[in-house]
Amino acid sequence: MSEERAVAAGVPGVRVDPVGGPRRVIGAGSSRGLGVLNGVLMVGVGIAALVWPEASLVLLALLFAITLLANGVVRVLQAITDGSESGGGRVLLGVLGAFSLLVGLLCLRSPSQTLALFAVLVGSWWLVGGVLAVVAALGDRGGEGRGWSVALGVLSAVAGGYVLLQPGISLAALELALGVSLIVLGAITAVEAVRARPTDG
Repeated sequence: MSEERAVAAGVPGVRVDPVGGPRRVIGAGSSRGLGVLNGVLMVGVGIAALVWPEASLVLLALLFAITLLANGVVRVLQAITDGSESGGGRVLLGVLGAFSLLVGLLCLRSPSQTLALFAVLVGSWWLVGGVLAVVAALGDRGGEGRGWSVALGVLSAVAGGYVLLQPGISLAALELALGVSLIVLGAITAVEAVRARPTDG
């Protein structure tokens, strides 16, 4: 069946692109679900960081590594399967996912690292991830969740810059920054995934 006939027949996963005609959205529902799960996980880890003020650096590094690895897998899968994204947007999603996986593996490789090194990893991920998210959102002019993506990127970059500019940050301060930021970023990530739902037909 051609895409034109699929649109006319109301086949799920095919929608009309006002510029290029019918466009198949590959795995849109799965991508959306992964985005929601990613946001929920971030919120959960953020809450854990806040309710365990006595958490050790090792535990904090492990929690953050789990968040990064999950985020990286989700972003890479979205880059591969989400046909609603533009080519450039999918490349940036893939780069962001790969970077998240790399930093997550670094956290797992040495969970007993120094506080300063862990702070650099946290700040770098937030800063680079935030910049990439903003660039991707600004390049996707027709995206429904563009505003949320920009907000997510800006908040992430601000959080990363704050952590990187605090060379003498204490574990308690890092836990607070990590907890609050993950809750806010996770909530926005989940909302963005829900609001970015493509409309069929």
